[in-house]
Amino acid sequence: MGVLKESAQIVQDVIIQSGYNNQVIELPQSARTAQEAADVLNCKVAQIAKSIIFRLVESNQPVLVIASGVNRVNEQQIELLLNQKLGKADAEFVRVHTGFVIGGVSPIGHKNTLLTFIDEDLFQYEEIWAAAGHPKAIFQLTPKELLEMTKGTVVNIK
Repeated sequence: MGVLKESAQIVQDVIIQSGYNNQVIELPQSARTAQEAADVLNCKVAQIAKSIIFRLVESNQPVLVIASGVNRVNEQQIELLLNQKLGKADAEFVRVHTGFVIGGVSPIGHKNTLLTFIDEDLFQYEEIWAAAGHPKAIFQLTPKELLEMTKGTVVNIK
């Protein structure tokens, strides 16, 4: 295995420090979107765990929603869970709060602890794939490992 990009190495280090042996791999081409990742990995788009950062309007704090690649996040559903309005997070907000660029946001390894919601639909698969800090870096894991690593809350995001 070659040397990982710095942001991907951060994710790999967090995986190992957390007691897991999942391996971050870097793909020859971008996996910035769930479709691109699924095409490269030859898996279902639904097996891609996409990390989406939202901004709480009142507190300006980040919220991470990890969604199945085929699902669109129903923002009203998340607002009901939080009893707060969600706003869009621009690229700078995402980078400041996670340390990662859009298209490479990992579910773990952020600069700060994030309030995290996980799409219940991911739990129908034995294995899923998530971004690992860079648009070309990914790692395979189980939904159970995702829940353990993120300490997130499983919800219906649709």
